[in-house]
Amino acid sequence: MAIKFQYNKTALNNLNKQLKVRTNALPTLKNKESALRVEVKNAKVKSRKLLDELDKALKSYDYLAALWNEFEPGLISVKDVKLKTEKVAGIKTPGLEKVEYDVKEFDLFKKPLWYSDGVGILQNLAQIGIESEIYKEKMRLLDYSRKKTTQKVNLYEKVQIPGYQEAIRKIKRYMEDEENLSKASQKIVKERHVLEEEDEQLKDLGDKVERNYMEASEIDDSER
Repeated sequence: MAIKFQYNKTALNNLNKQLKVRTNALPTLKNKESALRVEVKNAKVKSRKLLDELDKALKSYDYLAALWNEFEPGLISVKDVKLKTEKVAGIKTPGLEKVEYDVKEFDLFKKPLWYSDGVGILQNLAQIGIESEIYKEKMRLLDYSRKKTTQKVNLYEKVQIPGYQEAIRKIKRYMEDEENLSKASQKIVKERHVLEEEDEQLKDLGDKVERNYMEASEIDDSER
C-alpha cells in the first residue's frame, strides 16, 4: 500500500497519529479474531450436536413408522419462530426464543391414543431442527465477521503499520538532511562573513599604514 504524504512536519504528525491508532487497535483486533474463531467453532459443534440429536431421535421413533401412516397430514405445523438477538464477541447473532405451532383440533375419542404423543414428538423434532439451523446461521455470521477481522488484522499488521513506519522514516530522514544542509549553509555563510570581516579589517589596516606612511613622508619633507 503506497501511503501518500508530504515531506513536512504536519504530515509527520498526521502519520504518527494514524500509526498510533492502528498500533493500539491491533491487539484488540487480534483478541476479537481469536474470540470469533472460538465462537465459530462452538456454533459449528452445537449445530452438529443438534443434528446428531435429531438423527438419534428419528431413529428412536422407527418403531412407530407403521403408525405414522395413520397420522393426519397437516395436523401440526410451525406457525412462527420467534428469535432474539444475542451478542457474541460483539457481533449480533440470532438466538431461538420460542417456536409457535399450529395444531388442528382432533377428537381424542375417535383418534388413536398415541395421537397426543405424536404431536409432542413432532414438536420436539421440529424444535431441534429449527435450533440447528439457527446455530448454522449464527456460525455463518460469526465466520463472516471473523474473516473481516482477519483481513483488517492483516491489513494493519502487514501493510498499513509497516507503510506508515516507512513513510515516517523517510520524512525524518528528509528533515534531518534538510536540517544538516541548513546548518552547513549557515556555517558557510558564517565563515564567509568572518572572511569578509577579516578582509575588511586587513583593508582598514592597510589604509591606516598607508596614511601613516604618507604623514611620515610629509613630516620628513617639511623638515628638509
